[in-house]
Amino acid sequence: MEAYVAGVKSLRDALDETGSTLVAWVISFFLVGMYWVWHRDLFARVRSVNREFVWLNLIFLLPVSLIPFASAVMGEYHDEPIALHLYGLVLIVASFARIVMFHYVTKRPALLWEPGTTRTRRIRLAISAAPIPLYLAAMLVAGPAPTVSLAVYFAVPAAYFVLITVLRDRPATASDADDFS
Repeated sequence: MEAYVAGVKSLRDALDETGSTLVAWVISFFLVGMYWVWHRDLFARVRSVNREFVWLNLIFLLPVSLIPFASAVMGEYHDEPIALHLYGLVLIVASFARIVMFHYVTKRPALLWEPGTTRTRRIRLAISAAPIPLYLAAMLVAGPAPTVSLAVYFAVPAAYFVLITVLRDRPATASDADDFS
């Protein structure tokens, strides 16, 4: 027996209203986690830093720190393409900042414990850029299919993990992908 008081929402109504916000925050948790693990993996290879690298790190952290904001907007306006586009834009900027930071440090072997080969650098750069096409796809389908857009964003960390696992399992790329979590 359900009792409703005039003007008071039921718990079910409140949960229904906050469901999209919860989904957005869960997606963001895994994406921030993906960036954090990459950041940790990179800094495990760094022996020392210079002022430029510190600034590039801050530039990388700026869009990553905006993910909760974009997530809140996406959660509140999950059916509006502009919210899904804003989310994708923040993630793409974070990915490009990640690529720039990676490129910078790997071009300066004195900053690393062990400089990698050109092949290793290319594979790791490709791994860093891998989420960008998925973010673009999520943005492209945001208008006609916002739920699909959310699903693509949600799939990025899983796809990233699968990519790393596949590269580790292949003898030709195992050592190049080994430093990625």
